[in-house]
Amino acid sequence: MGSQDLISKRIKEIRHQRGLSQAQLAHPELSDSYISLIESGSRMPTPAVLELLASKLGCSVSYLVNGVTAEELEELELNLRYARMALENGEAKEARRRFTELLNDPNVGQVAGFQEEVEYGLALATEACGDLSEAIPILVRLRDDHYESLSDERRVGSALALTRCYRNSGDTGQAISVAEQEMARMISGGWTDSLVELGATLLSCYIAQGDLLRAQHYASELLAAAEALGTPRAVVAANWEAAIAADVAGRSDEALPLVERAWAVQSENGEPRNLARLRFEYAYIRLRNRPEEAADCRDLLLRAQRELQESSASTLDLAYCLYLLARAEINLNHAEQAIDYCRKSIALNQNMSPELRAETQVVLGQAHLILGQIDEASAEINSAMEVLMEEPSTRMTAEIWLTAAAVLEGAGDQERSTLAYMRAMECGGL
Repeated sequence: MGSQDLISKRIKEIRHQRGLSQAQLAHPELSDSYISLIESGSRMPTPAVLELLASKLGCSVSYLVNGVTAEELEELELNLRYARMALENGEAKEARRRFTELLNDPNVGQVAGFQEEVEYGLALATEACGDLSEAIPILVRLRDDHYESLSDERRVGSALALTRCYRNSGDTGQAISVAEQEMARMISGGWTDSLVELGATLLSCYIAQGDLLRAQHYASELLAAAEALGTPRAVVAANWEAAIAADVAGRSDEALPLVERAWAVQSENGEPRNLARLRFEYAYIRLRNRPEEAADCRDLLLRAQRELQESSASTLDLAYCLYLLARAEINLNHAEQAIDYCRKSIALNQNMSPELRAETQVVLGQAHLILGQIDEASAEINSAMEVLMEEPSTRMTAEIWLTAAAVLEGAGDQERSTLAYMRAMECGGL
């Protein structure tokens, strides 16, 4: 039943409840034939007529339009605002609880567009809690059931969130499929900030898949689109992900200026969560290309960690930041601190992507080797290798295999070290 039919139905029901005829309701401002047309659904009352009828029927305009009273609508809007605030303040569990309560409120479905907003918020809160396997079906259901009624911004936003969840859960192929389909639907209207952000997430999936040639071409397209738009959101998203693509491809001379530009713009215009994520990405690129700056990188990462804890960051973001802190401590030869960060990273997010788990275990193996704990180092590397065996062959997994091989060699396990070196060459296409 459409909104016009529902309004007509409510007017008729309340008129009957009040014991009024159509003529009595109409008099003196309207004609009874006009009331008849409204109640039959043949005529949509204007806002002024709705106010008049609400006054005569002793109800609110909100009730005629949404089926809820003004007080009930105000309470719904207040609860939605509190749920969003909790998410923005990094209180993911509290936000998830509030969004769940809202979704179970029978009045939510009465207000146009309200249920979609609540479902979207619940998906983001669930993702922020690290429960990707639960966030994904919420987003899929939202897009299947409400796609046509969503705004363009929400369509792209839900696609971005779903792409991100699939990518972070290790399903890169499905992530690419979602993003490419949404880009194809929306690009005819021209580039927007949200489309550039979705494109940047798609670029990250190409990188994760190891398709560096495609990533390079797409990065150039995104940078051009961002420059044409000239907006902070677009510039940050395009430069950020293009920097990662350049870094993975070994072009550090391009990567550092790109990420520095993104960081400068984000520092002036961005929200805390993305600023923190960009800060640790900048620290990571510096750490990879300027290992002698490990102490400065660690300080950047510690600040990013604090910012993530105070924002709506997911547990996966926090886990990744802790992993990077462990890498910085390894560069500084602080093995015990590295072990502590690795263990916190693994414990924080049990649903982390297999690749990140393997990377963290390899760094843990490195730390144990520095301390002379050979058995512990070998155990961590062997566990990481079991995970890596199930992962696709990409340049990124090649790097993990190479580090694992070096640790095993240092631990005196030449046989498994050789196996890891061979696997690294296979992943690298050699």
